[in-house]
Amino acid sequence: MALHLGAVCRDRFPDGQFYVDLRDGSAEPGPAPSAVLLRLLRQMGVEAERIPPTEAGREQLYRRLTAGRRAMVVVDHASSVAQVRGLIPATPEVFLLVVVSGPALALEAEPVPVSGLSDRDALEMMRKVAGREKVARATSRMPGVLAHCAGNAFAVRATAMRLLTEDAEDAELDLLDPAPGASGSDPVRAAAEAGCRRVRPETARLCRLTALGGWPSVTALIAAAAAGVAEDEAARMLAEAADAQLVEPLPDERYRFRPEVRRHLAGTAGPEHGIPECSAAVARTLDLLLNRALHAAHAALPQSWRTEPAPARGEPYRDEAEGVAALAAEAGNLVRAVFVAREYEHTGTALRLGRALWPLQLKAGHWDDVLPALRLAARCADEHQPASRIAGALHFQLAHCLGELGRWDEADREAGAAARAEREAGHLRGEASSVELQGLLNLNRWLYEAALERFVAADAIYAAIEPGQEGADDLPRAHALSRRHQGRALRGMGRLDEARGLLEAAVEFFAERGEAYNQARALTDPAETLHDAGDNAEALVRIAAAERLLTPAAIPHLGYLAALRLRCEVAR
Repeated sequence: MALHLGAVCRDRFPDGQFYVDLRDGSAEPGPAPSAVLLRLLRQMGVEAERIPPTEAGREQLYRRLTAGRRAMVVVDHASSVAQVRGLIPATPEVFLLVVVSGPALALEAEPVPVSGLSDRDALEMMRKVAGREKVARATSRMPGVLAHCAGNAFAVRATAMRLLTEDAEDAELDLLDPAPGASGSDPVRAAAEAGCRRVRPETARLCRLTALGGWPSVTALIAAAAAGVAEDEAARMLAEAADAQLVEPLPDERYRFRPEVRRHLAGTAGPEHGIPECSAAVARTLDLLLNRALHAAHAALPQSWRTEPAPARGEPYRDEAEGVAALAAEAGNLVRAVFVAREYEHTGTALRLGRALWPLQLKAGHWDDVLPALRLAARCADEHQPASRIAGALHFQLAHCLGELGRWDEADREAGAAARAEREAGHLRGEASSVELQGLLNLNRWLYEAALERFVAADAIYAAIEPGQEGADDLPRAHALSRRHQGRALRGMGRLDEARGLLEAAVEFFAERGEAYNQARALTDPAETLHDAGDNAEALVRIAAAERLLTPAAIPHLGYLAALRLRCEVAR
């Protein structure tokens, strides 16, 4: 109805209509307000590098972009007031329409209850989908069919699709409950059950077992794991399920369940197939997602000790770009998998999945997406494996994510928790890295002296690692990164000559090692130092060199370089 309103009133909104669907949120109770703003700004055409990291910054940008414009904003499947309160327009020219299933939100808005379709409208919809001739053949049974659908548009359309593809009498019998229109009947669930009767038993089983995870989207590989069948067979079953309205096709050979259909399928999985088989289906799916995530994370960061080695089984990804792309494509399901693993008490899987998200936040800037999973994984680590390396690693990732989102106080606390866990676990490399992160958080807040003190402290911890100890092989690289960060802090303190020497040494180190990503990051620092010193021509040379080293997947840093390039060009 909201989309139809936008279509018929298009002339009233010449500055655009923007639609955000929150149904595919990976964590309950749906995306956070900052993530909703992120999705909306993307819909409005804002480039990734121009979107502020903080919720307040995003709301300000949204208001600037909508000020004085005549536009329509639709937020579908909203589940809380917080998700949409920041979108309430300040001017009457912007029309905000929030679509809620279930109880209305306590929002300062005009409530518009949407009743079911009348029998007349439902019949007209059936004729448009199935054709007048098909509907006419079922005239004698149509009152019962309409009562069965109870005005629900999905049930009406599912009924029409069955009339279109089957014999009318068979379709009617399939669609009607033993007691059509009985009190408490749910037309969507009834349509889902009818769909299960239409497909082969093995297809219905695949749908029920796949629905158990609540995955934002489903591929043939995921469905195959859930059902324990071959991938090509799962692909055929999903196509069959789509014809029966049990799943909806998406781009890139993916599918999704309508929320109420998924709940029905998941609710009937236990009675139909037994708890052991349902638990095994979830375990197989989690195992698949973890395997693919570990392969992708290793491909994305092959030299990083923060990612696990690639598993012995499963197909590896070719390179960094393919690994990051695979993680990004499956981000919603991976975040959801952390919650499912926790729910089904697969604690180790939840923790390892959380660690595998590191390249997504480091290289692809998916901070809003991974934040709920990192919060849960860090809490899970504290409950089950406190003072452990994995607890330190997850608190480190959470601190990094919070820092990127500008939540400095929370980030400081998590970085401190990471350092304590690593210290108690006797992991010097992890402790030094966490102390280094504390320095970076200070650096990003322009607290240069405090940052330098943390970087020097981290360097001292690295120096305590003796030859032959774990992490000793990484010391040259760790010291190079430490020198780079110290140079950045010195630059902020105005000690440019000292800064330049340290920064150039870091560039040379990563160039010799062939680490393109870190070389590009290191090149950015002398470029900024040259810009500060007024040598913008040479700064632009360094910026161009850094850009050539980065792949398109390095979205955050490419955006940073673009902004730095603009500053240098304006200053010339």
